Amino acid sequence: MGVATAIALAACSPTELNGFLPGFEEGAEPATNRTEMVSGLWTTSWIVLLVVGLVTWGLMGWAAIVYRRRRGQSGLPVQLRYNMPIEIFYTVVPLILVLGFFAFTARDQTILETQYEDPDVCVTAIGKQWAWDFQYNGGDCEDSDDSVWTMGVQAQTDEQGNVTNEVPTLVLPVDKEVKIKLASRDVIHSFWIIDFLYKKDMIPGHDNYWSFIPTREGSYEGKCAELCGQYHSMMLFNVEVVSDAEYQDYLESLRDAGQTGDIDDAYDRQQNLPGTGGTADAEEGN
Repeated sequence: MGVATAIALAACSPTELNGFLPGFEEGAEPATNRTEMVSGLWTTSWIVLLVVGLVTWGLMGWAAIVYRRRRGQSGLPVQLRYNMPIEIFYTVVPLILVLGFFAFTARDQTILETQYEDPDVCVTAIGKQWAWDFQYNGGDCEDSDDSVWTMGVQAQTDEQGNVTNEVPTLVLPVDKEVKIKLASRDVIHSFWIIDFLYKKDMIPGHDNYWSFIPTREGSYEGKCAELCGQYHSMMLFNVEVVSDAEYQDYLESLRDAGQTGDIDDAYDRQQNLPGTGGTADAEEGN
């Protein structure tokens, strides 16, 4: 059985071995240093659940055949009650499965949520209805003195649904520690780079963070994964993972364009929250 399984798995492509999830290409590195961890948890969980399903379906089929009503029989079959070994079995096994899923999920989540203290690159990603702004802060998310930025607009589509304009682009250097600060200008959004197999909410008034290392150069798609209003489906962005030299050239091009310092927050609705000195406070004072 083990030999047959090994042979079958050897014939699988990286896509199949990773549960048909995006982010894996034949002969290529995973998209990030965390991608295989996510796919491993996903694939292992499905294998375990499939085995449980096969056992359960098998027992159901066996009971339906062995204890079926035969010709000439009437009434109910003999009922089985208070079988302690069986009751212990169907109590302990699900408990072990639940605890196992919890343990492995908690282990991986702890690693995924551990943030780099001194990353090579820190980017502030700001969600807004219905586009994205990106501010590149060097290695410190809280230091904007030498920051550069881009402001994006939402996707526009033709009658066939094809995007006709340039959507926001996030540029990242390959093989560098990246920390992304996630913020929202208005409502709850969710930052999702599809091939990276991870998404995280952007909550108004609360900053979230996500740390990882992009390990393969290329172009990736991103989108908002939280329903955020009428044009939620138009809230798209691209990700370009490039060499460090190309990344530095890109930052220099933003400086040459005058897009430096703190990103323009003219459309930040959070400026009007109570306690910020905005309009709401002034009206309350009146």
